[in-house]
Amino acid sequence: MGNDSLPGGEHVTVSYAGFNRPWASWIVHQLRARGLRATAVRWDPRVDVPFEEEFRALLAVEGRILLVLDNWYFKLGPIAEEDWRRALSELVPPDADRIAAVSLATQEVPDPVALLHPVDLHDLDEHEAVRRLLRRLAIDPARPAVPPPTSAPRFPNEPPEILDIPRRNRRFTGRDAELEHIHALLNGGAEHEAAASRLVLYGVTGTGKTQIAMEYAHRFGNDYDVIWWIDATHRANARERLAALAPRLGLPVGERFGERIRAVQEAMRSDESSRRRLLVFDGADDATQLADLLPNGHGHVLLTATTGAWSGAPGVREVDVHPFSRLESVAFVRRRAPRVTAREADALAAAVEDLPLLLAQTAAWLDANDLPVAEYIRQLHATSEPGIRIESSYPKGFRTAWTITLNTLRERHHRAAMLLSLLAFFSPNEIPVRLLTGVHYKDLHPDLDELVRDPRAWHLALRRLSEYTAVRLDYQQDPAENPAVEQVRMHRLYHRFLREALDPDEAKLYSDMACQVLISADPRRPADTRDWGRYARLIPHLEFAGAFDNPRPAMHELVLNCVEYLRVRGEYRSGLKLGDEVLAHWRHTLEPSHGALLSLQYKRGSILRQAGHYREAEELGRTVVRRLTADRPADHPDLLRAKDGLGSTLLALGQFTQARELFTEAAARFAEQFGTEAPPTLAARHNLGLALMLLGRYSEAREVHREVLQVRQRRLRSRHHLTLHSGAVYARLIRLLGDYPEAASRLEQIVRTLRQITDDRHPQSIMADHQLGLCRRRAGDYEEARERLSSAAFRAAQVLGPNHPETLVAEADYATFQREHGDLGSAVKYAESVAERYARLLGGHHPYSIGTRANAGMALGHAGDHDAALRYAESAHREMTAAVGRDHPWTLGCALNASAARSRAYDVEGAHEASHDTLVRSIRVLGPAHPLTLSAKTALADDLRALGRAPQAAAFEQDAVRQLAGTLGPDHPHTRDARRRVRPYWDFEPQPL
Repeated sequence: MGNDSLPGGEHVTVSYAGFNRPWASWIVHQLRARGLRATAVRWDPRVDVPFEEEFRALLAVEGRILLVLDNWYFKLGPIAEEDWRRALSELVPPDADRIAAVSLATQEVPDPVALLHPVDLHDLDEHEAVRRLLRRLAIDPARPAVPPPTSAPRFPNEPPEILDIPRRNRRFTGRDAELEHIHALLNGGAEHEAAASRLVLYGVTGTGKTQIAMEYAHRFGNDYDVIWWIDATHRANARERLAALAPRLGLPVGERFGERIRAVQEAMRSDESSRRRLLVFDGADDATQLADLLPNGHGHVLLTATTGAWSGAPGVREVDVHPFSRLESVAFVRRRAPRVTAREADALAAAVEDLPLLLAQTAAWLDANDLPVAEYIRQLHATSEPGIRIESSYPKGFRTAWTITLNTLRERHHRAAMLLSLLAFFSPNEIPVRLLTGVHYKDLHPDLDELVRDPRAWHLALRRLSEYTAVRLDYQQDPAENPAVEQVRMHRLYHRFLREALDPDEAKLYSDMACQVLISADPRRPADTRDWGRYARLIPHLEFAGAFDNPRPAMHELVLNCVEYLRVRGEYRSGLKLGDEVLAHWRHTLEPSHGALLSLQYKRGSILRQAGHYREAEELGRTVVRRLTADRPADHPDLLRAKDGLGSTLLALGQFTQARELFTEAAARFAEQFGTEAPPTLAARHNLGLALMLLGRYSEAREVHREVLQVRQRRLRSRHHLTLHSGAVYARLIRLLGDYPEAASRLEQIVRTLRQITDDRHPQSIMADHQLGLCRRRAGDYEEARERLSSAAFRAAQVLGPNHPETLVAEADYATFQREHGDLGSAVKYAESVAERYARLLGGHHPYSIGTRANAGMALGHAGDHDAALRYAESAHREMTAAVGRDHPWTLGCALNASAARSRAYDVEGAHEASHDTLVRSIRVLGPAHPLTLSAKTALADDLRALGRAPQAAAFEQDAVRQLAGTLGPDHPHTRDARRRVRPYWDFEPQPL
């Protein structure tokens, strides 16, 4: 690479303050792209040597020097402005031909800077910035650029494509070595052979871990295309933030957090471009709650934690964060409080043990008050000020410094002090101050009510808090002449200090006000997707506000709405955690028969069931039913609803008869009280129809669902999700009774409607597509069946997760399709995986576990392992008989497969016995024209031929072929197979609930 002949040499040293690394790296890249040698050198003058010596050392480098000047550059040290004036005036003129400068300053700079003739790059586009830079260095702007082998850093005036992080701390000091170390670890290098994609910044509270992570994101921001900040103090918060990234990345996702998170993780794993993505998990103290959220593969993940919970976690490297060095402490204090001398700053740093959090607050207080620094330090070493109750668990420096600040605030700015106390009753990481300005009249204490309704006083109070205390203000992102404060952040240790500084009466006053603020913000529609964001933002504040102990019915309603929101959104783990926390409080404050407590128990049972914790759900459901039976009349709605919920759990556990009895009672009593077309009656009738279907009583189930469907079509609209759900179940029963054309016709219409009102990733759309795929398969349209079944299985796994019951349903049916019409090896693995997951979810003796094991045996038989197929088939027949009885359609199907396995094993007599018995019972249970009955008749014909009874075999065969042709058509695959004497089989289809 050639070099331009520059006056003064060929090499350019770019001197910059660490704050402006993005500009330095961009300038170096531009110079190297034009064949120049260029090096970036961070400027960090020491304060313990004369400034002239530091500046001479900078000028001693080879070649030309380019200073990247901004206001921060002149604040390093800090160096007195007079020292800068003298150094620039004396040292620049002799080397004026070697020294150039660019300016990014937005405030006044020392007058002698004019000697450097800086060009202003602030607020320019990249083309003009390049032109000005090159002209200042006497390089022809027309000279073509040759891109270096490394990727180009982003132009600093152009933020990353996706950027959502807290605003930069303009008072950030020091930590340059730590930041460079983090950058080297994440990117690899000479000292770090293998890059670490996950780093955790670990240190005790108050050492500045969050500030370091924030500065890293800003300082190295032009290395990334995506930078995303995640509050990880609560799992629910972390999931919401990670899920919110999916649509920003343009990933095709629906509303469910689980689907969105899996999409982000998959993008980070598989997409090479994700190397330029940075995710920051702040406050990630609980590794057990967060480990499954961290993406693998490409991209960088930075965490902050005060505990050693990540120690030993695979793929996570720790970086210890210590307090400031003494030089950093002194520099920070002198920048924040210019009146403090270097000696006083040193003494102050020693008093607070160089902890950045305390230095920030003590320096802010000293800057705003005239108390002599020596007296302030004396007070820090003395006991706490009177009037504040302090817990002994705090370090002495914290207690005293914060007590002094709080006392000063109370004396001089009473309303601001009250506001600070109220803010301590919200989550410290995202205090929603905008909710305070929207409360109803008299919801707050009169002093605070007056404050929030006076915009000038309100903003002045917030500003005082940010100056006096460990509080940080975040402003609205929307452009505005006077942007409002969006939310407030408070250090967690300071947050705890404020709460414990209140006496019980004061704490109750502020707790009640915080609860009222949250109540006023309740949308009261937890199932409405438009309000999900609001509930997600309310949940973190419930515990801090004291919501779980507040006796007001409106607060009970809000808490229950939050639990319900988590349930309908599919956030089962977070829903159970919140429900358990609430239950621990309500058990001690509410009567066992209190409506709110019973409603909470009911919701917990629903979440347990939907999350697959069926045994726990059953135990809870039986407990609630037992308690209500003792306290309520037999027809009380609470008891009936509890029985209906228990029935749904028993249905999932395979206890179909008990479930049917509970549904029958609930439906009858609801009908007596509210009428046959009331919503609770229809819901219980719907569940009754499911129980009848799972009991194999398809005709009865079809009639029940037909009636429910007709009522919902009449009472609701035809496009209502409940109407469509009823229609899909009704179509499924029609298919199970052998009428494939009508079932397909109905499902086609349902799928089209669902595509119009929702997206194809909604669980209801996925399962409707899956059911239509089964219809197409039974009708012999294998190409469409393949497309729909494979798509439904893939979408279910992505949207609902690999272990969700509906995912297992879709994958089980796709595995049986693969066995007949796809890759046999893949089908075997798929079938065995589904059977194993069902066994873990429901237990080995559940009908779904038995049936999917039978499917796995069928796949092994097709792969040539006939001995294994026989073992699986015989075992499935025995176990299914025990589980659901001899005459259940599932048992008849297992018997049909057992007869085929015996036939392949040359047990002709045993095969005949099984096929004959299956035919007799199938005619009785399903009728003579049902496809399973005709399959049994074809199998019996095959066994009769093997026994040498050809005339009888021919009669059964001809009858079966005739009926199949009449029912399914002469060209249907089943008809053709019977005509060609292909042995029939039966696939177990687990039914979605």
